[in-house]
Amino acid sequence: MLNSTFSDLLVLLAIAVLLVWCFRRLHLPAILAYLVAGIIAGPDVIGIIADPDAFHFVAELGVVLLLFSLGLEFSLVKMIAMRRLVFGLGSAQMLGCMLLFMLLCMPLVGDWGSAIAIAGALALSSTAVVIKQLAETAQINSRRGQLSVAILLFQDLAVVPLLILIPLLSATAGEQGIAYALMLALLKAAAVIAILLAVGKWVLPLVFREVARLRTDELFVLTTLLVALVAGGLTHVFGLSMALGAFLAGMMLGESKYKHQLEADIRPFRDILMGLFFTTIGMQLSLPDFFAQLHWVILALLVMALIKVAVIYALTRMGHERPRDSLATALSLFQMGEFGFVIIALAFKHQLLSGPQASLMIGIGVFGMALTPLLIERLPMILNRLMPHRMANQATTASAASEAPAIDVIICGFGRVGQTVSRFVEAEGLNYFAIDHDPLRVQEAMAGGAHVLFGDASKRDILKALGIERAKRIVISFADDDYALRIIRLARELNEDIDIIVRSRDDLRLAQLQQAGASQVVPDTLEAALMLIAHILSRSGVPIRRVLARLEQERRNHYGDMHGFFPGEMTAINSAKSESLSLLKAVSLPDDAYAVGKSLQELNLRQFMVELRSLRRQDIELEAPTHDMSLAAADVLLISGTPADLEACERYLLAG
Repeated sequence: MLNSTFSDLLVLLAIAVLLVWCFRRLHLPAILAYLVAGIIAGPDVIGIIADPDAFHFVAELGVVLLLFSLGLEFSLVKMIAMRRLVFGLGSAQMLGCMLLFMLLCMPLVGDWGSAIAIAGALALSSTAVVIKQLAETAQINSRRGQLSVAILLFQDLAVVPLLILIPLLSATAGEQGIAYALMLALLKAAAVIAILLAVGKWVLPLVFREVARLRTDELFVLTTLLVALVAGGLTHVFGLSMALGAFLAGMMLGESKYKHQLEADIRPFRDILMGLFFTTIGMQLSLPDFFAQLHWVILALLVMALIKVAVIYALTRMGHERPRDSLATALSLFQMGEFGFVIIALAFKHQLLSGPQASLMIGIGVFGMALTPLLIERLPMILNRLMPHRMANQATTASAASEAPAIDVIICGFGRVGQTVSRFVEAEGLNYFAIDHDPLRVQEAMAGGAHVLFGDASKRDILKALGIERAKRIVISFADDDYALRIIRLARELNEDIDIIVRSRDDLRLAQLQQAGASQVVPDTLEAALMLIAHILSRSGVPIRRVLARLEQERRNHYGDMHGFFPGEMTAINSAKSESLSLLKAVSLPDDAYAVGKSLQELNLRQFMVELRSLRRQDIELEAPTHDMSLAAADVLLISGTPADLEACERYLLAG
């Protein structure tokens, strides 16, 4: 059994990888690839997955994590501000669409229970597909994105009474029984929402503060997953949607300083499980029934899309939304959602829908989901075609509304150096954002009004959340070269033109940091030496202009004259850690040394990648020895290079 399940998953993964690669090469959304992978792996093609329900529960966790991520973007304050859209616009859309679908389906099915089940499934839209595509196309924070999310959130709430109502419609329970069951469900919903809000407000911040103090990435990820799944499981126990519980937990944590780190940690699990979810959706499509009823599927899909687009457009226009945003929202929500499949399965189980009717509904759902990513991706072009007379004016308005101000400086690390940089930057009227992984420091800095967030600056999602694409420069203020290298490469990948300034302890990794993309490396040790030099020279009467010019020349030369130095005990111990460390070494030639009697040209010290700095003979230093000069016993050669090259050159001079 285990080997069979493993081989099935392996084949499914191979199909998904191949299709996602092909679809992305064709500039098609990955969701389509997952749906096609599910159809291929399903019982009607190669049949490796005969029972999609075996994977469906695990796949639904992808929706749970997606709603948790969405909740991080909608804090409680933002949610309260959107209450008119969620409960006003959302409820009007749900009731209006259900009423029209019921009136249309009643003459066709001849039963109110069946009509309500069909209407409820068709009135819902796909939270998973729409939100994922809006996020990928950078429309989630636009006005049309907010309208879509508000309607989808209310639809997720409306799933609860529908799931309670459908079994009652098939039973002999009277109206009093139905009303009692719905009232009980609403009380349960209110109770569990109150519990989640209280826990999220007062308990979760304390938990994540303690976890963050340990600075263990694995523990942070595990805690994030646990919180999302426990919240979803709690609402599921009370008969609510798991996705709703995850959304509430995310919304509570959306006000915390950990939101960007949480989103970055949850993304890999979310994306993998979301792919599995869409694959299981594709598996549910029966190809023989689909092709047999293809004309009815297309007709029903068109009718459903027209009704939903008309209702949503009319309601948003009544709310004084712009025509362009109203149409974009309506077009984005034309499809049937993933919870529609749950309602269809429940209605079929309670004999409210026949087998052909259920297959027809599944075909409508899968076909609509497959078209949605293509439509949302091409939404700007479609709007320009449908509203050409508004295009120029509204495109400018939308661009101005969505264009965020460029960030002058992103500061990675908010310790003493990072805080000092932020004060000087802010004093000059430049805007900045800082990121740090010390929870206590971030908490205190935020309380003091600093623009700082908790997170790992080496994560792609964290830098993108800070606006790395439009930032002018980034300062890496902690002296950790390995960590800095990861950030430099990622920052340069996300923004080729960004100015990257890096702090380093010394010049051990100077060349490596510059090769990775650093615009300027500032070694603490060498800068401290320059400051000492500046004080010494100025106090010695050297004009300040000459002092500053010398310092600037040294910086432009990348500290060239400061790289070589005589190693002490600790440097000798650690010298093997760097291949670019430039040291000085004095080699004294005994009487029987190999180099005695040979000219510098004959020895060719350049072959060892070292530089002869000076030659001392009888306590007289010859700073510029000629190539034809022969070496004598007791000569002292001062050479510079890396530790390995110096060792090789010394062996050559002494023993050949």
